[in-house]
Amino acid sequence: MQINLRELAKRAGVSVGTVSRALKGQAGVSAALRETIMALAIEHNYQSERLQHSPIRHILLVLHRQHATGSARLFYDAIIAGAHAASLELGIQLSTLIPDPAGSLRRQIKTHAPDAILCLGYIEPPILQLIQGLGKPLVLIDNAVLGINAINPDNLAGARLAMQHLLVQGYQRIAFLSGSLAHYSIRQRERGYRQALFDANRLADPALEVLIPPELSLQQGAIAALDSLLALPKPPDALFCFNDICAVIVKEECLRRGIKIPVDLALIGFDDIAIAAHQDISTIAINKAALGRSAVLGLLSPQPSEVLQSVELIIRASS
Repeated sequence: MQINLRELAKRAGVSVGTVSRALKGQAGVSAALRETIMALAIEHNYQSERLQHSPIRHILLVLHRQHATGSARLFYDAIIAGAHAASLELGIQLSTLIPDPAGSLRRQIKTHAPDAILCLGYIEPPILQLIQGLGKPLVLIDNAVLGINAINPDNLAGARLAMQHLLVQGYQRIAFLSGSLAHYSIRQRERGYRQALFDANRLADPALEVLIPPELSLQQGAIAALDSLLALPKPPDALFCFNDICAVIVKEECLRRGIKIPVDLALIGFDDIAIAAHQDISTIAINKAALGRSAVLGLLSPQPSEVLQSVELIIRASS
């Protein structure tokens, strides 16, 4: 059932004027309150045509090529679906651009004629600087740069949850298998790993932190990292992988070698994509659709802000 502006204001517990300013993207409303009001507008089917004063009619979502193929799509497709759903409910068109590095990015963006831009995942600094220079409303998803609105899962808190779970289970030598630290989310997860050890009065062992070389595929790199960890004089008894796909690769390789999970090696991942549940791997769950939805709402806020989405520990047989 659709509601009118006065009813929407009543549900939000604010004045009609405040709701009007929030829906129009005008100043004088905090980012948090604006997001709450926009969420209520979607939830209660407030007529999208009543947002006609908003300057945003077309959003362009920019996705790096490295996120557009293979296992990365299992994570990013769910975020894109959430952004599409929110845009549809608000009467806003959303299109996706996977930039062609051989062509002019400015020209590629101009072809879409967007009113606002979402950047999903890692974007090279020079490219992000070019996008920011276009002067359009901009929100980052799964990334963070000072002065730009950003929507992120709480990667640091999630990593601490994963580590605290393993520590409570009594594991003594917990390793961290990391992807490229050029990615904001992975850097935060590494910080959370170290912070949890510090909080538990554990000394970090550099030998237990393994980085997948950038020249290797995820499959090759994860297996090479596992080799190096198992070759240590004191191998790890638990492994925190920077994402679920990495954890799946490790589990399958361990089973191939006769290494029992979790008896010989406990395992936990991050992201909670569908394959993690299928493989019975413990993980940190991210509400990926909500990330996309929040990013669309964030474009309607003129005030720079960083929103952290809470995450959840999912315990399965691997740990």
